[in-house]
Amino acid sequence: MSVARRYHTASTLANGYVLVVGGFAGASSLNSAELYNPSTGTWTTTGRMSIARGYATASTLANGLVLVAGGANETGYLNSAELYNPSTGTWATTGSMSITRYQHTTSTLANGSVLVAGGSNSAYLNSAELYDPSTGTWAITGSMNTARMYHTASTLANGSVLVAGGYNGVTYVNSAELYNPSTGAWTTTGSMSVTRMNHGASTLANGYVLVIGGVSTNGVYGNSTELYNPSTDTWTTTGSMSITRDYSTASTLANGLVLVAGGYNGASYLNSAELYNPSTGAWTSTATMSTFRAYHTASTLTNGKVLLTGGSDGGTLNSAELYQSI
Repeated sequence: MSVARRYHTASTLANGYVLVVGGFAGASSLNSAELYNPSTGTWTTTGRMSIARGYATASTLANGLVLVAGGANETGYLNSAELYNPSTGTWATTGSMSITRYQHTTSTLANGSVLVAGGSNSAYLNSAELYDPSTGTWAITGSMNTARMYHTASTLANGSVLVAGGYNGVTYVNSAELYNPSTGAWTTTGSMSVTRMNHGASTLANGYVLVIGGVSTNGVYGNSTELYNPSTDTWTTTGSMSITRDYSTASTLANGLVLVAGGYNGASYLNSAELYNPSTGAWTSTATMSTFRAYHTASTLTNGKVLLTGGSDGGTLNSAELYQSI
């Protein structure tokens, strides 16, 4: 990439390109954006956001635009949002969220709306709101039962959104809850076997959600993994990763396996990667990355490869690499 960055966002566009936006270079927040072309393996700069932001979220909308919302920069926490137009390479501001938030999650719903949940703005949040792309406005929706940041959000086959884990300002969380787009309400569901934040989550081909690693109570880094079954609303433990890791990436591959790459284990940054096989519940090591990295992004390309970008190995990285399954 032209700029080293961590805590940035990466979005796969309809044309197959990957849009990387914002983040931090050292202590400085960024408003720059760039595009990766899978056909040439090259990056080109594109339009800049109106303000710099890291810890934001990015959602690709049904109309092809990319919504970037919230985050933080040197001035504080943000509630602003803006839209990237791939046809023109330009940004336009859109409606602002009702409150500032960072380290929240976003989920695109079946009706095209975007659900924002939780995060923090010095207070830990249980609030949620919906972005309507047709009007460019936000509306408050039901609040979660638990305030949380550093959580995960996974869209299920039935359209519900599963939120799991995180931190509420007092304790690490093992609870999970479901958002129903039809009612705008949250209901608690089965709890994970352990508390975890900064973990990863991947939706499998069978509809289950695989949750991996993260940090648990008392700052313990984990290698445990578990599966959520939407049919029974329960979690079951599955095979453990070979090493502990948080701030790794988890990507579901075309062959159904899940690739977990990099992260941090409390002592060092990682370049190792491993594959989860849903059929056996077992993990196997795969090729290591060329660079140690955490706080990076992973994007699945239309050709099946996975693009990993930026992050940190103690400094801030501008390197990128591709994983191709055998």
